[in-house]
Parts: sequence; structure tokens; C-alpha cells
Amino acid sequence: MSEPLPPILLVGCGKMGGAMLSGWLEQGLESAVAVDPKPGASAALAPRVTTVADAAAIPDGFSPGAVVFAVKPQEAPATVPLYARFAGQALFLTIMAGRTVAGMRTMLGGDAAIVRAMPNTPAAVRRGVTVGFAAPEVSAAQRALADRLLRAVGTVAWVEDEALIDPVTAVSGGGPAYVFLLAELLEAAAVEQGIPADVARLIARQTVAGSGALLEASTEDAAVLRRNVTSPKGTTERALAVLMEQSAWPDLISRAIAAATSRSRELAS
Repeated sequence: MSEPLPPILLVGCGKMGGAMLSGWLEQGLESAVAVDPKPGASAALAPRVTTVADAAAIPDGFSPGAVVFAVKPQEAPATVPLYARFAGQALFLTIMAGRTVAGMRTMLGGDAAIVRAMPNTPAAVRRGVTVGFAAPEVSAAQRALADRLLRAVGTVAWVEDEALIDPVTAVSGGGPAYVFLLAELLEAAAVEQGIPADVARLIARQTVAGSGALLEASTEDAAVLRRNVTSPKGTTERALAVLMEQSAWPDLISRAIAAATSRSRELAS
């Protein structure tokens, strides 16, 4: 049986923070404080979760094993320094896009042990994927704790180069939005071809969801699975001839990921 999770201080309990908190509770978390100015889901998780409006209201004597920042990156300068008092005793886990370890250390102090990670929204159904980077000051035990907290909502991978977190943010952090856009466009195109709206929504959603399930279950490359669907001189081949023009998906996806990566880096400033 695994060791119980230590007390957790969650700063920000929006969709991602709330999903992570629910996952930790499912893993047996017994004590947590959520800093949530507009209590929503966190307020319903009592008594194991104490919800407070701001850092000043954290109960006296509360000693977290980890402080998790799940606020918008633009809020970091005003928010993060309020928790510097926990440096030297707690792991700091940030899921804020673009906020670097160096920038976080400036706000928290030199003793801060920081893990930077980027999860994605399928965490809400425990199917997320997160990539993490642990600063050199993070101990093996602290990295193991971060890994456990992140695995509560899905799959975890680690990189040794922090700069890779920016393209990770572009690919997997934003990836669900790209997939949802595909479902949205498939549905709209089906309606354009005369398919009833309710049927169009059903087939678009289930095609995306089913294809994802097949991709997960298969050991073959995505390119092989694509070719398996594409009969020579068939309807799929005709559609892919449009989508795979250099000016279509190959160029657009590359440009989109580059743009999102650039924006992640801009958020650090």
C-alpha cells in the first residue's frame, strides 16, 4: 500500500486545479487547503478540503508537503510571492504556462524546490497527459511526490531540458482544443452535406473519440493507422489529398504549434 499523500496547498481551483484536487482525493488525500476566491467545486469537497479566499486566510499551523500553483500565468507576480514562506519545507509544483523555474525562484526565493509541469484538460476524466521538469534542487522524494500528484489525473513524462516545456504546452497543453475544433468542423461539414444536425454531432464526436481509443490501443504508428483507413482511389484518399496539401494541414499545424510555443515563451516575461 502506498504512503498517504501529505497535506496539499492548492492555489487556484478552476477547471484544471479542481480536476487535480478531485484526483488527489481519489488517491486518498486526507488534508488540503484550496485558495479559491470564488469557491465552487472546492467548497463541496469539505471536510477534507478547507477553502479559503486568499493566502492570509490559510489556517495557522497548516504545513503542506506541496504547494501547487494552478492560477493564470498573468496572475503569478501578484500571487506567487505570497507563498514564499513555505520555501525550504514544501515542494512547489507549477502548472502555469510559460512561467519558468528561474522566474518562479525570483518570486519564491533561492531555497524553493520547483517542478514545472504542463497537464491538459482530459485530466478531468483522468485521461490527461502531463510533462514535467524538475529543477536541480528538487530531491528524489519531492520529484516522486510530484509524479504521484500528476499521475492522479493521467499519464506523466519527464524531460531534462526545461525549454521543452514550451513546445509541450503548444502540443499537449493546447492539443485538446485542436481536437475539439476538428470535431466542431466535422460536424459543421456534415450538416453542409445535408446530414441532420443531431446525427452530424453524433458521428463527429464518436469518430474523434473512437479514433483516439483505437490510437491508444494500437502499437502501430499513427501514419500506419491512417493508411489502413485509406483505400486506393477511394473517398478517404480524395479527402486526404486536400488535407495533406503542403499549404493545408502540414503547414497549418506546424505554424500553429510554433505560434503557441512562442506565446508560451512570451508569458515568462
